[in-house]
Amino acid sequence: MTKTYRTGVLAGSMAALLLAGCNQNASNTEQNAADANTASTSADTTQTTTSAMPTSASFGKTKDGQEVQLFTLTNAHGLKATITNYGGIVTSLTTPDKNGQQGDIVLGFDNLADYQRDAPYDSPYFGALIGRYGNRIAKGRFTLDGKTYQLATNNGPNHLHGGVKGFDKVVWQAQPGSSADGQNLTLTYLSKDSEEGYPGNLNVKVVYTLTNNDALRIDYTATTDKATPVNLTHHSYFNLNHGKAQNALGHELTLDADRYTVVNDQLIPTGELRAVAGTPMDFRQAHTIGERIAKVGGAAPGGYDHNWVLTQANAAGLRRAAAVYEPTTGRTMEVFTDQPGIQFYSGNFLNGNLKGKGGVQYPQHYGFCLETQHFPDSPNQPKFPSTILRPGETLHTVTEYRFGVRK
Repeated sequence: MTKTYRTGVLAGSMAALLLAGCNQNASNTEQNAADANTASTSADTTQTTTSAMPTSASFGKTKDGQEVQLFTLTNAHGLKATITNYGGIVTSLTTPDKNGQQGDIVLGFDNLADYQRDAPYDSPYFGALIGRYGNRIAKGRFTLDGKTYQLATNNGPNHLHGGVKGFDKVVWQAQPGSSADGQNLTLTYLSKDSEEGYPGNLNVKVVYTLTNNDALRIDYTATTDKATPVNLTHHSYFNLNHGKAQNALGHELTLDADRYTVVNDQLIPTGELRAVAGTPMDFRQAHTIGERIAKVGGAAPGGYDHNWVLTQANAAGLRRAAAVYEPTTGRTMEVFTDQPGIQFYSGNFLNGNLKGKGGVQYPQHYGFCLETQHFPDSPNQPKFPSTILRPGETLHTVTEYRFGVRK
């Protein structure tokens, strides 16, 4: 796996910040992962035959007349993911509950028009690919190699999730396929020099695979012809009891992280990495999302919207970042990644004004996000792991969302 610019950074600035904490908690993290794997069983261990290729259908046209497709990936156990090449959005993801009943576990809309509303409040990145930079950059500004760049600002004075027209608002080139792992969809996009203020022509490839081991794997690859910040992520809102629960606050969450990035009232990091011990940010052992949410504090409307610093962040390969269990349905989800951080967002800005699929109202905390990533505002934080990609380097990162049931 190529991670050219990340390797040196994690051995340097990241190691100085995290080495002691990582060594102390490595054995606990491994045990947590083992326990979770024991508790969660695959939805079905019997392999069945699936069609060789994903199916596709029209999803309509964009406001400027571009044709958009909707692709359906199916795995050997009947799990299905529908993905559109508009924004790389996962519009639905169906998995079985403990009784074998399939259900959609992600929030979203029924039609393309709703996804084209203005972000972040009328269309809050449901299921989308995020770039060029996931999360916030303070004042939409950074300095790189002696030159200051001004980005589009779309979250008060700050830059959020790639700007006014980020990767969630563009039409990607799409190629369905299949492999021994399962059906897949390859999406490619050229982000041109100066798009949303970023330097360099950035070639991006994202491959979604719905594996026959009941995981949604996302492979990200990018190259550039000028130095530029890059922080790619995925923004599904999950609710493992979607359509039947009043909110997602009863989900039990574990985060394999012993620190988090402290933020100001605009959700911009201060630079401090604070220990989670003794705070509502401590999810090293499972807690329901709602158990301590009122104690989080911060800017209105409150709730969780923070980056956690993952233990073993300088380790090679995929390691577990998070685990979720929904008691009513028995559904489980684990998140594995090679990234140093994960943003846990508890749907604070959902306020009931949006109607999703099937007319379901989306009130506050109806869904939550687990976005694997580098840290927010890293271009302005020299002690954070670097997000700068340079010509001749290749960014390659992988995240898997693994699904199961606990009976």
